[in-house]
Amino acid sequence: MIGKLKGVVDSYGEDFVILDVNGVGYLVHCSARTLQRLGKPGEAAELAIETHVREDMIRLYGFKADAEREWFRLLQTVQGVGTRVALGVLSVLEPGALAAAIATGDKGAIARAPGVGPRLAARLVAELKDKAPAFAPVDPALVALTGLVAEDAAPRPVADAISALTNLGYPPAQASAAIAAALKTAGEEAEAKTLIRLGLRELAR
Repeated sequence: MIGKLKGVVDSYGEDFVILDVNGVGYLVHCSARTLQRLGKPGEAAELAIETHVREDMIRLYGFKADAEREWFRLLQTVQGVGTRVALGVLSVLEPGALAAAIATGDKGAIARAPGVGPRLAARLVAELKDKAPAFAPVDPALVALTGLVAEDAAPRPVADAISALTNLGYPPAQASAAIAAALKTAGEEAEAKTLIRLGLRELAR
């Protein structure tokens, strides 16, 4: 099995790069995000590789970081997610953002990936929510707060503050993260206006 390739970029295709390793050109499928981070033809490149072997084909998938490769594997444990959809998800969300989206139930962010509809996004969140923190640092307080909001059990000032930020155009996951940070600063008894002010300060960083 091939686990890593180090060589020179030869050329690009729509969803792949041909990497020249000592005169041998390896066709490696990558996410759009990975392809954008590689250099121009003739420049050195190194990719972590996931090798898929079938009776009629050997296909290589390349990643700039091991974390991206781990997510590629994990995503495919969910029914309905194959290699193409997994690469699509990784094309729109880097590993940290993907972990946060799953941990906080941000199905809208995941559904932006090609080939992922609302139903599949919901399945990804449901099946991977408990695994996401192990693949990227996700604030436990944020996960807890998101759960309270989803169950309509968050304290009124917290719910009002999150609602205010989402009404200003911030995505729900981003608004929840900002208010979770504001709670750490202001304390559990803070009023909504205080949380909103501190939340906006977090978002402006």
